[in-house]
Order: sequence, then structure tokens, then C-alpha cells
Amino acid sequence: MSFEKVRESLASDLDEIKSAGLWKTERNINSNQTNLITLEDGQHVTNMCANNYLGLANDKRIIQAAKDSYDSWGYGLASVRFICGTQTIHKTLEKKVSEFLGMEETILYAACFDANGGLFEPLFNAEDAIISDSLNHASIIDGVRLHMGKRFTYKHNDIESLEKNLDRATKMAEQTGGGILVITEGVFGMRGEQGKLKEIAALKSKYNFRLLVDDAHGFGTLGKTGAGAGEEQGVQDQIDVYFATFAKSMAGIGAFLAADQEVIDYLKYNLRSQMFAKSLPMIFVKGGLKRLELLRSRPELKDKLWENVNALQNGLRERGFDLGTTTTCVTPVYLKGSIPEAMALVKDLRENYGIFCSIVVYPVIPKGLILLRLIPTAVHTMEDIQITLDAFSSIRERLENGTYQRLSAAVAAQMEG
Repeated sequence: MSFEKVRESLASDLDEIKSAGLWKTERNINSNQTNLITLEDGQHVTNMCANNYLGLANDKRIIQAAKDSYDSWGYGLASVRFICGTQTIHKTLEKKVSEFLGMEETILYAACFDANGGLFEPLFNAEDAIISDSLNHASIIDGVRLHMGKRFTYKHNDIESLEKNLDRATKMAEQTGGGILVITEGVFGMRGEQGKLKEIAALKSKYNFRLLVDDAHGFGTLGKTGAGAGEEQGVQDQIDVYFATFAKSMAGIGAFLAADQEVIDYLKYNLRSQMFAKSLPMIFVKGGLKRLELLRSRPELKDKLWENVNALQNGLRERGFDLGTTTTCVTPVYLKGSIPEAMALVKDLRENYGIFCSIVVYPVIPKGLILLRLIPTAVHTMEDIQITLDAFSSIRERLENGTYQRLSAAVAAQMEG
């Protein structure tokens, strides 16, 4: 296919996305990341969509640690870890994360998506089987596709479905001599459900497998100390490979994977997405150390987060909103409506009610449903929560009385004209 044909094909695909009402533009923000933000047009809105769970994105102590990192370590390393990109504080952060989680060893990554995307190909071979939850993150899905062995998918959080796949994988492994890995998330970031770690771990007495947990949304928000979903469910010691990010509750960049010493040592020499990627910059390593220190020494951060979570979720449920089966900070609000109505609704919510939140529609969720995902944080105030509750009562009424249907029809008519 010629380049011109490629461009024509891409243009056609883009037109289809726009005509379906699925086209999205970047939301340009002109302020720092906190509970109240300023948009490019000068509008001030309540930010209910950032994963800034513990409110650390604009914490003065972390900002100072970041400034100090420039004086001590400079701007960048311009190297991968194995050449000259491993600084002593990389090792310090890895050690402290391992101690916090109760794992033997940890490895840092500069990018979360690449970490999962490159993990499975080197660690598992053609004789092995991987069993993955159907709603696992896109980075896991992409990574598992690179695995040369057998791939199984079980119904989301369905232990019976998992057992059926474990039976199939066990028969295969008996023939090939390979191993089995089960992958789930600690917290499913769209619906807010916790992965059934306790139930999965219990199956280890019946089946021979290893468990990998992607706890991007659980790290820092769940468990007595904030060590995540495994700690929350009392099975931290049953997790064989633990993956999480510094980009959500830690409000930074980068990720880490914790496991047995042999697993980490092997990955250091074989994981391409880490071997050929530049080292995590010092500003985020130094900032990560300060964030971890605050997580461990300031439990009131998590306490305030959950005070706000409970106020928001209880308030929404009291007003009759459907929050699905969330048991975490992630607060999904399900409404009935079309994609054009959803786009008109979220625009109204932002422009006229001052609430900035993310929206999910078909094909991510069933046709005819609208999912508004709210993320309360430790820096939100009770006034922010009340404003959000009142706004949602108003937009539901406007959705039900046909206001958004009329608005979306008018926009469609203008586009056709």
C-alpha cells in the first residue's frame, strides 16, 4: 500500500470515529495538579479525574526533594542501567520498596506501560501457560500477546472460570513440562473492583501456579500500611510477582516490579523494555523516596483519602446512583444514555457545573450505558464533594428529561450543515 493510500485509510478511520461521536480532544490544563485546576480558557473546575490519590502531585515536601535532586544528581543520566545509569539512590529506592512490600528484590522502570508490555516474553517460554483476567489492563494484554506459549483468558473475577482454565493449563503443562502464571489486577481501574486475590491464592493448594498482580491503583490506597490489595486481603505473601506504578498514588512517573531475587536478576539481563530504556531520572527517584517516606510515616494521608471516598460514594448511593461493585477509591457512576448524549453531558458538567471528570462509553462498556469515573483524593474538600454531588443530581435530571438528547441532535445537525 502506498503512503497516500495509508493516509486515505487513516483519514477514513478518523471520520468514522468522529461521526460515531467518539472523537476526543486533549484537555489542556494551565495550572498545577490539585483539587481545583484552571483550564486553558481560564475556567476553574473541580478536578475529579486525576489519579492523585494521596494528593502528592503538588506536595511542597516532594517539590523540595525534586529541587534538591538537581543540585545533588543533575538533570539526567543519558544512559541505561547496565552501562552507567545505575546511581546509588536507584538501589536505595529499590531496597526500600522491597522492604515495604515484604518482597526479596525490586527493579525500577522508567515507563509503566513498557514494563508490562515487555515482561512476559523473556520470563516465560513456549512450554509455559499464562492465564489472564479478561479485564486486565491493555499493557498486560499487549505483553501477553508476545508470549510464545499457550494463552488462556478467564471471565472477569470469575473463580469458576479460572479453575476451568487452570484445569486446561495443568493438562498442557504436564505434557510440556512448563509452568503456569495467573495474572490479575489488585484494583480494576475502570470499575473499581478488587481482584479476587484471596480466592485465587487459595487455589494454590489445588493447582501449581504462580501469581502476578498488577496493583497500579491499589498501591498506596489499600491495606493497613498502604502496601496494596494483597495486604488488604491478607495474602501479600502469596503474590509471587508484584507490579505497581509511581504514577498514581505516588503522583510521579515510573514503575517497579518486586519478586524473588532470582526473578529480578533474570529480568535485569533479559527484559528489553528495561535493558534498553534510560534509567528513571533522579528527580523521580528522589521524589519517590520522599513519597514512600510520607506513605509510611503519614497515615493521615490515606485516612483523609478514604474519608473523602466514603463521603462521595455514600452521597451518590443515597441519591440513588448506581456505582456498580466498586470497593476501592475508583468511583464509577453508571447512567443510561447514548454516546452523543454522553458527550453533551460531560461538556455540560465541565462548562456549567465546573466538574472535570472522565467518561467511558461503548465499546469499553455495553451500548446504551454511560460511565462517569470519579477519583476522589486526599486534597479534595467536603465542599468539593458536595458540589460534585449536587452537580450529578442536576445532570441526571437533564439526561432523563431529554436535554442532552436535544443538545446532541443540535450539534449533529450543525456538523451535517
